[in-house]
Amino acid sequence: MIKQGGGGRIINISSIHEDWPMPGNSPYCAAKGGVRMITRTAGVELAPHGITVVGVAPGAVHTPIDEVTLADPVARAKLEGAIPIGRVAEPQEIANLVAFLASDGASYGTATTYVVDGGMMQASVGL
Repeated sequence: MIKQGGGGRIINISSIHEDWPMPGNSPYCAAKGGVRMITRTAGVELAPHGITVVGVAPGAVHTPIDEVTLADPVARAKLEGAIPIGRVAEPQEIANLVAFLASDGASYGTATTYVVDGGMMQASVGL
């Protein structure tokens, strides 16, 4: 991207677990924390070249990885009860944020992560 000139956008997809512990899942959280730091570091390093680097950290999203939880009424109620909006996100809701971050409207953001979790990190003590 530097060689081509003209700047650009890098959007990394992580998880709220880049910053929010999930007991029993240390390797996952460590990997997501690594994505957070490469986003921050690359964002600072590449900014002088007009390249922005941001992260997106979704909370619970209705994807195949959560099918077991969402199919169990008790587990689903526990998960959704921890989300102030009251439900898991749909993939399109995350995609909408990514589309914005790829647009010129987000040209000033870099070296940061945008959390899209329905308020989960701010309201829950963990699951």
